[in-house]
Amino acid sequence: MNDIDIVKLYFERDDRAILETEKSYGSFLTAIALRILGDRLDSEECVSDTYLRAWNSMPPQKPSKLSAFLGRITRNLSFDRYRIKNAEKRGGAETEIILDELSEITDGKDSTYGEVERMELVKTLNSFLASLDADKRSIFVLRYWYSYSVSDIALKCGKSESNISVILSRTRNALRIYLSERGFEI
Repeated sequence: MNDIDIVKLYFERDDRAILETEKSYGSFLTAIALRILGDRLDSEECVSDTYLRAWNSMPPQKPSKLSAFLGRITRNLSFDRYRIKNAEKRGGAETEIILDELSEITDGKDSTYGEVERMELVKTLNSFLASLDADKRSIFVLRYWYSYSVSDIALKCGKSESNISVILSRTRNALRIYLSERGFEI
């Protein structure tokens, strides 16, 4: 079943929407959650929560790209669960490393942006990503959206781990400068 048909099932409040979503995207969503959480049970719970969140979101939302819509929900739920589980303990999990890397850009500050500022930040990030060549953009997205490890990215891209680490470091530095030049507090 294609995305348009699945979204139509949500709008019709047809229970088959969840089954079709699971058939089409279950393994994709589980992979996202598993890379972030590293725990099969927690990952499955996040994916189940994703289906509920999708059910409650459609309508009124009508996603044009269902995989991105569901992936974003799963990613956000997984990071929320990760933060809760690790509030008192700091581990060496891949997610912790990724959050540490991104803190170089945000300087670890938790800022609450209004909706307008958040939308402006999203547009600016998209503009930055569009300015990168396809290889660097792919590496950056694999790392910071899909939470791939450096070694997995190296295997996937046919590069050495040190080359991937250098690309990521330079891209984070470029992003920090890009955001700063556009008035975002770093």
